[in-house]
Amino acid sequence: MEAELTALAKLAASTLVSTMATSGWEGARRAMGELWRRVHPERADTVVAELDEAHAEMVVARRNGDERAEGDLVGEWQARLRRFLVANPQLMPELQRLIDELRPTVRGEEPHADTVTLTANASGRSRITMSGRDIKIVKG
Repeated sequence: MEAELTALAKLAASTLVSTMATSGWEGARRAMGELWRRVHPERADTVVAELDEAHAEMVVARRNGDERAEGDLVGEWQARLRRFLVANPQLMPELQRLIDELRPTVRGEEPHADTVTLTANASGRSRITMSGRDIKIVKG
């Protein structure tokens, strides 16, 4: 569960920061505020204000081509989202849903009805093979 939580926090942070430079920013801001408000209503306004500050930093970083600043923002929000998920693991599916909604905006695409989302967990000596379409496995 720890690895899954950390991976989700990293993906969420990267997606959130990337969204800050797109037309989908307001929706992402609102959705993150609502997510926080559900479990920490007393902190939600502060988190939204901090998201606004990060957005302003991101706009300047993109304008100046400052990839380091963008990376710093991802790291900051990854740590914050990881702590949020550790305290509220029941919200992992909702955060994953939010990320899935935001990713097409980040890539400049419209969501498609035929989008496939694959999730797998492995432990020990497990092997996972996943495919969104055709796959051929030959043992040999």
